[in-house]
Amino acid sequence: MKVTEHIEKAKGKTLFSFELLPPLKGKSIHHIYEGIDPLMEFNPSFINVTYHREEYIYKKRANGLLEKISIRKRPGTVGICAAIKSKYQVDTIPHLICGGFTKEETENALIDLSFLGIDNVLALRGDPIKSETHFVPEDGGHAHAVDLVKQIKDLNNGKFLYEEVNQDMNTDFCIGVAGYPEKHFEAPNMKTDLKYLKQKIDNGADYIVTQLFYDNQKYFDFVERCRAEGINVPIIPGLKPLTSKRQLTFIPKFFHVNLPDELVDEIEKCKSDEEVKQVGIEWGIKQSKELIQKGAPCIHYYTMGKSSAVKEIARAVF
Repeated sequence: MKVTEHIEKAKGKTLFSFELLPPLKGKSIHHIYEGIDPLMEFNPSFINVTYHREEYIYKKRANGLLEKISIRKRPGTVGICAAIKSKYQVDTIPHLICGGFTKEETENALIDLSFLGIDNVLALRGDPIKSETHFVPEDGGHAHAVDLVKQIKDLNNGKFLYEEVNQDMNTDFCIGVAGYPEKHFEAPNMKTDLKYLKQKIDNGADYIVTQLFYDNQKYFDFVERCRAEGINVPIIPGLKPLTSKRQLTFIPKFFHVNLPDELVDEIEKCKSDEEVKQVGIEWGIKQSKELIQKGAPCIHYYTMGKSSAVKEIARAVF
């Protein structure tokens, strides 16, 4: 079932969903199941699975030259989504990114997903890899998420890359895109960021899921500004509970979001990460209850592969 259909079927009730990371290479699928099992009692409407690009190392050859070698630290998202859907009978949403993919590889991935009965995708540009100072698109790939959205929409309409490929089928993907209540860090201002977001909607995206935030007013203001720009698709808030003191610096740096003074003050008082985790759970419960009260269509939790804090929040609000 499509994300938009889940929301329509709920008739105003706030849904529960979450996102997980593929495990590091060498771990089995059971590592993922261990993160999913504790959350199944809350009947997630869908589960997102992130995608992680290959990275590169340079190995010195006998002649002194360096050889560029591609390595992949995590297994593929398509297979993981299929395994989760088969085991739990819950809809899965693979992340599809521009970086590291040619248009042909993107089309092949979409054909595989459609064949497996997966009818939701989240279309993202993706981040630069560690060896890049800025995002560099793959040769023959997309530079922007809007172009990826266009390709998915074309496939939904039965339009494949090459006219000589005679296809009598079309896909039927529900397309999600990312939204940034505190703007994307590369955008010069919120007005510009919303302009690009509207382009993605105008070209076929069906819903928005937001970057994590810790001040609900940021989300409410973002929704209001989207509506004023004529963006009328569902906007799903994304939350991630804090679980360690290290995240006080890591999260603002990596996700480019602000942490409220009150939250920072409470965490700085903590003497251990276990105390931080409890503060994060209580903050997440407060955020979730207000979002539900204000009619959020779904609350999407970023678990980062660890479900215990999200379980405590969900137990209190769902």
